[in-house]
Amino acid sequence: MSDDTNTRDDKGRFLPGSPPGPGRPKRTDAEAVQREAIRAALPGIVNRLIESAEGGDIQASRLLLDRVMPALKATDAPVSLPPGIDASDLTGAPTAVLKALASGDLSPDQAATIAGALSALVKVREITELESRIAALKAKQGI
Repeated sequence: MSDDTNTRDDKGRFLPGSPPGPGRPKRTDAEAVQREAIRAALPGIVNRLIESAEGGDIQASRLLLDRVMPALKATDAPVSLPPGIDASDLTGAPTAVLKALASGDLSPDQAATIAGALSALVKVREITELESRIAALKAKQGI
């Protein structure tokens, strides 16, 4: 073991300005040979895996499907807003969303999506109102 007395503090941490470590070792020729051997055998391995999956091997099937087919993600169909939800009425729209959720007209995911969109609209409206107020104050003060 090397002498670390000059590069570490009393808690064993490296001091500022300590030389860096050796880093990750370079790949050896043996690793390159192994990788090339695997690459050469890959078509046979895949064919054997396919044969095993076709023969009923569930693990082979799962491995093939996991590597080839991406996992399915749930997607919502476009939502038409139920009656009573008016995006221009940002005070009454959340109540209408809750009523539509309670009556089963909207799924919880759809209600959450609409609520998020309404929240974004509220933020945009707030920013627009603040900008107009600031412009009015600047105009009043002649800035």
